[in-house]
Amino acid sequence: MPQTVPDCRVDPILLKTDPFAGHDPSWSHRACWPARWISVPDAAAPVVAGYRLAVSCDEATHGIVHVSADERFELYVDGALVGRGPERGDPEHWAFHSFSVDLEPGDHWIAARVWSLGEEAPYAQLSVGHGFLLAGTDFSGGLVDSALDTGSADWQATVLPGYATRTKGDAWGCGAKLVSDGRQIPWGWVTGQDTAGRTDWTRPHVGDVGYSLAWVNDMPPGRMLVPATLPPQREQLAPAGRVRHLAAHSPGVSTHDVPVRAADSRPEELAGWQRLLGGDSMIIPPHSCWRALIDLETYTCAFPLVGVRGGAGAAVRVHWQESLYAPDGSGKGNRNEIEGKIFGRPGLDQDGPGDLFIAGGGDEQHSTLWWEAGRYVEVLVTTADEPLELTSLEFLATHYPYDDTTAFSSSDPRLAGIADLALRTLQMCSHETTMDCPYYEQLQYAGDTRLQCLVAYATCDDDQLARQALVAFDRSRSIDGLTRSRTPSRIVQRIPPFSLWWVAMVHDFALWRGDLEFVADLMPGVRAVLDAHRRNVDQDGVFHALDGWNFTDWVDGWDAGAPPGAQWDVSGVLQLQLINVLRLAAELETWLEEPELAARSTRLADRLSAVVDPLFYDDKSGLYADDASKITFSEHVQALAVLAGAAHGEAALRTMINPGRTLPLARTSVYFDHYLFEALRQIDRTDVVLDRFGLWFDQLDHGLTTVVEQPEPTRSDCHAWGAHPRFHLIASLLGVRPTSPGMRTVSVVPRLGGLDWAEGSVTSPHGAIRVRATAGGELQVEAPKGVSVA
Repeated sequence: MPQTVPDCRVDPILLKTDPFAGHDPSWSHRACWPARWISVPDAAAPVVAGYRLAVSCDEATHGIVHVSADERFELYVDGALVGRGPERGDPEHWAFHSFSVDLEPGDHWIAARVWSLGEEAPYAQLSVGHGFLLAGTDFSGGLVDSALDTGSADWQATVLPGYATRTKGDAWGCGAKLVSDGRQIPWGWVTGQDTAGRTDWTRPHVGDVGYSLAWVNDMPPGRMLVPATLPPQREQLAPAGRVRHLAAHSPGVSTHDVPVRAADSRPEELAGWQRLLGGDSMIIPPHSCWRALIDLETYTCAFPLVGVRGGAGAAVRVHWQESLYAPDGSGKGNRNEIEGKIFGRPGLDQDGPGDLFIAGGGDEQHSTLWWEAGRYVEVLVTTADEPLELTSLEFLATHYPYDDTTAFSSSDPRLAGIADLALRTLQMCSHETTMDCPYYEQLQYAGDTRLQCLVAYATCDDDQLARQALVAFDRSRSIDGLTRSRTPSRIVQRIPPFSLWWVAMVHDFALWRGDLEFVADLMPGVRAVLDAHRRNVDQDGVFHALDGWNFTDWVDGWDAGAPPGAQWDVSGVLQLQLINVLRLAAELETWLEEPELAARSTRLADRLSAVVDPLFYDDKSGLYADDASKITFSEHVQALAVLAGAAHGEAALRTMINPGRTLPLARTSVYFDHYLFEALRQIDRTDVVLDRFGLWFDQLDHGLTTVVEQPEPTRSDCHAWGAHPRFHLIASLLGVRPTSPGMRTVSVVPRLGGLDWAEGSVTSPHGAIRVRATAGGELQVEAPKGVSVA
């Protein structure tokens, strides 16, 4: 977010290396930054603190500042918000952010709002302890670098009053919500113009120096600093939205179970609220309470921006929902419909989740520490003894800066709707990490992330978030070699099948993006994951499930998403997944010119394959079973049989999709449909893929703007793993797939599945590849220089 104010300009920059690594070449100090961590004395989480430094320049000054905090910071220069951070990570890889700063002659303020929520922080937020760090480099114009360094410069610190936490409600993984009380906040503190008497600025406690991970040597436990790797998150005002309902409400009465009824709405007052969203202000009389329901008309991740004037003690409560609920617990229904529905989930006896802003009587701008998510916003305004002027109500939308650089169109216009649905899902689930869902958990899971990255490769040319995820999972590995199921996460979880899908992620990256030097750095982790599985293969070539949650898919009748035999036993699903991933790993080793290691993975895959048919193939049904007793069957195991190259894999999948089949099979859900679609593509039955797209067409028909977690009744209305049809439009229907690292060679084999025609383009590391195909066999391909088409 580059910012220019009259006397300064600040731009974020990305560094490849730590500028302080080795700046002091002595053995004991070569990892030390010149700046030290500072903190407010005796700060205990949850705490929101302010840090500020007055800077005077005699002439125009340019330099770079490097900033980090624990847990998070907002950086201000002369009152303008210029950056947020740090990127989420772990203590041994703690990000710092760098900013180019230009200051005109005169007096300036550099300030940071830093917060630490401790046990109330999001699951994905790790911490060592509250602190703030800033160091300067390359300053010219009479300002020496150390003039800004925390620990030596004249920084001031205080606990900022007016901030408290409130319940996170259903959003259990996202951290506590915020109370922002304008009666106590020292407005103007970022430029030294505090509200009188509200703060006691002191010298901060000075802690240890910052340590560079690159040169770490004899350092105590703590944060090891690494440069931030991601571009700034995109932030722009969301479209205003539409006020769908406005009604008087009784102060102090919960709203979660109060139905939205058109008969209760006040159209004359509602028009004033709509004008508020359009930029006008409005007055709320004293001793009144109003409930407004705003439809943002698409799923949105945003910081609410609430401007108020006067009305001391008035409360503006802003709550979020993905969709409204039927009060009888029957679900959400059509997401566009609100009549008779309630804002709270049935059975959850509390309002929310969301934030509370209390007017202090002045001209104030309130917002949150972290963004919120959903489509519907409930604003409850309760005034005290004075009228309250709402001067603004806006939503600063945010997500990772993914842009669509591909195109797809076909004889079925409905597929364009699926492409848009999936793109919005990709964006809403992409921030400082990939996320399973923005509303409930905000956690980066390996299984979800693999599909999210594939969608990104088929959508745009940015792979930085994918690199972040690949490295984060590699760093998460435990002593036995397995990655954590999700990272970063304060709460440890282990899903062995997700470790295998991480290996597949490495293979995907090599194919779609190349950079084999980066891939080679991940290979020790790949081998460690496979060795963890190798140890559970017995002398007969049977893989026995590893300890942990062997989640595969949300399937009715399965034990918490684990297939039969997946808990401390033998499973056809797990055996075939391991075979599939071992063969992908062998390809990786071949690309990296490690033939001995490629052969090792291939030998194990062959041993495991030799027992698949005796153990799991059922001659009577012509299908593969989930378990060695051949009692239960699923679509999952048939799909994996094809992907693993099982002897009867193609025949079993054709039997599965035969309308005359009578044996019941557990059906793949939104997530595992991806692997089914991959298998169906291999046997040239993308007509079945298009038929199974019905789940996504239904979502469009029911007013969804992002993809659900699982078929109705679903928990989440926005789940990253459901975006994979966008990948299949390009890679399965148009048939554009890399066959060597970095898309140097590409196969283009359209499988239209009954479409009359399809055309589109996909970005490769070398430029756009354009394809048009018709059912009559016409095929036109344009490839950039450096790409061979097979």
